Amino acid sequence: MDTREPGEGSGPPAYADECRVAVLAAEEAGALLRARFLDAFRVDTKGEDGDVVTELDLLAEELVTRRLAERFPADRILAEEGGATAGAPGSRRTWLVDPLDGSNNVVIGLPAYVVGIALCVDDEPVVGVVHDPVAGRTWRAVRGRGAYGPAGRLRAPIGPPGAVRPVLGWTQGHGVAGDDPVARALKDGLERGARRVLQLWAPLLTWSLLAGGLIDGFVGYRAEEVDLPAGSLLATEAGLVVRALDGGGFSARIGQPDTARSYVAGRPEVVPYLLDLVAGAGLPGGPHAPSGFQAPPRPQAPPG
Repeated sequence: MDTREPGEGSGPPAYADECRVAVLAAEEAGALLRARFLDAFRVDTKGEDGDVVTELDLLAEELVTRRLAERFPADRILAEEGGATAGAPGSRRTWLVDPLDGSNNVVIGLPAYVVGIALCVDDEPVVGVVHDPVAGRTWRAVRGRGAYGPAGRLRAPIGPPGAVRPVLGWTQGHGVAGDDPVARALKDGLERGARRVLQLWAPLLTWSLLAGGLIDGFVGYRAEEVDLPAGSLLATEAGLVVRALDGGGFSARIGQPDTARSYVAGRPEVVPYLLDLVAGAGLPGGPHAPSGFQAPPRPQAPPG
């Protein structure tokens, strides 16, 4: 088993210190969340879609941002609940903190939540860390240095798609209305072509399951920015492919509109099937659906 940490490969260390600090901060915040999970805690709503923020979100966020600021005081920090703190003039580095990915699950007592941290340099993700306090698992990745999980380095399985239909994950951003016709068409299309479509309400947990080879694909529509860099980096460093819905290139860089944050992700041999499902989803507007989406050519689907 390869037990090296990301950034500690054969070449010069790259972001190894940043990755270690992020892992420690995520695991410390995770211990806090786990200890308070079944306690009575304050719950508030935010935004117009009824999303929630809990006292635990705020406590975990304060802990993580404090740890990052202590070690990297010149860096900018963009946290889900508290917003952005300015870095030193000319700083090219931004931390993204999702202190409790899965707040809605926690509110209903469902133990499916994680802590996520990413570092972006020049807006591009270079470090991604996800910690699952419930199972005690941590995933981390450094750009160009691989992704690692609880059992060592993550490598996408090689081989043709199985005979059964895939297990997929789905997420949509908070800005997507409940009756959004594109989201509804996509979800219906995926349901028709998948064995199961998971909606975990915790995108980073879904990315981690994908990077670990536990599910086959993940589709996002106008996803949230705060969790995308860490999740996408875990997947690509594990050897998975992330594409835009039209089959073109995809970038998880920060600062883009949510219309640029729609994707399919999976093993290289599975992605054509996922794009086929998207193309056949009957999106409003046909081949020229909203948000610049254009259906890709339909490749041959795997058996099953």
